[in-house]
Amino acid sequence: MSKSGTYEIDLKSLKEEPLFLEYDLDDRFFASLDGAQLEHGALHVSASIRKTAGLFELRFHTEGTVTVSCDLCLDDMDQPISTDNGLTVRFGPEYAEDDDMITVSEVDGTLDLSWFIYEFIVLAIPIKHVHAPGKCNHAMTQKLEELSAVRSSDEAQEVDPRWSALEKLRIKD
Repeated sequence: MSKSGTYEIDLKSLKEEPLFLEYDLDDRFFASLDGAQLEHGALHVSASIRKTAGLFELRFHTEGTVTVSCDLCLDDMDQPISTDNGLTVRFGPEYAEDDDMITVSEVDGTLDLSWFIYEFIVLAIPIKHVHAPGKCNHAMTQKLEELSAVRSSDEAQEVDPRWSALEKLRIKD
């Protein structure tokens, strides 16, 4: 959760008309979250909250970039983020997170959006993140190629003797 109350919404005070919120996230946002793995980024979040029949429908649109490590050269790289997400929230006896439903305590009535926004950002990062061709750290990629060439040449020279025996049984055309 965030250390500041900037992302807390008092759901009990919301009226029937939709509420629109705008957030500009930077390094301070990531630093304010306990346990966040991302540390750097510049993103813009547009959120809307609509109250309908005891439920609150929240929609988020996030655009910007975060800094992640390249899977090949391990240098930092900017990863573009563009994602649309939603949450459904209701009041209940105590706070709970089910599959697609968040239950907020009727007594408290507030919802902290910071961790949800963070999770939406993290889920938008591709599993594999690599610099564009030619942009990786040259020294690291050269060393990687060297080591993979050494490993593949070692594997080619060492043949398991069992395979050698089987090779003799091979039918020749």
